[in-house]
Amino acid sequence: MQKQIVVALCGFLLTTQFPARAECAQQDSQSPPASQAADTFTIPAGTTIQAELNTILSSKDSNTGDPFSARVVEPVFGHGEEIVPEGSTLEGHVSFVKDPGRVKGAAEMRLVAESITTPAGIKYDISAGLKEARGADGAKVSGEEGTIQGPGKSKKQGAKDAGKAAGIGAGVGVLADGGTGALYGAAIGAVAGIARNLIKRHKDVVLSQGTELTFVIARATTAKKMAKPLDAPAQ
Repeated sequence: MQKQIVVALCGFLLTTQFPARAECAQQDSQSPPASQAADTFTIPAGTTIQAELNTILSSKDSNTGDPFSARVVEPVFGHGEEIVPEGSTLEGHVSFVKDPGRVKGAAEMRLVAESITTPAGIKYDISAGLKEARGADGAKVSGEEGTIQGPGKSKKQGAKDAGKAAGIGAGVGVLADGGTGALYGAAIGAVAGIARNLIKRHKDVVLSQGTELTFVIARATTAKKMAKPLDAPAQ
């Protein structure tokens, strides 16, 4: 009985005279054990993921929502441990597609990475935007959202084509006032040819199989480690 009174008194003195120490003790009791923390992997925000595209994507044939997959070609390390091994599978979808336009404009496409699955079966649900696409046939990545822009047509070539169309159009106007026959028809045909040339689509964004993609993790993500498989029984 006397021992119980002493213990209770000590507890009372601890909470009244040393509140900070008591608070720390309470927080420690609520913290997850070290073994639990050691059972998870975390990919920090800002981590880059290097991968090679497994599928073919293009602004002409791909639609918003279409899935894609890529193979991770460089391992990702954290706290001295390999988190994402080479050969892991990255999956995502096309979040935006824009046609290249006619007289002016360039094709655009945006990709979002959603998950990474390691060969051991560990899956990370991620949110990562595209930073770079190497080998994309003249396309480049720009903007914070990682939009891939096609090469389009140069301003010089666009102005040249527009000048040709304007010149021939003026010639047709003169002929329409006083010209007849084959000459008038030839001019009309020339204008039609220029028009067809001008309305041709600019070059589409094409990401072929093997295109090297660099994604950047937008926010930290954590996944549990999977237990190592048991050794196969001896035959």
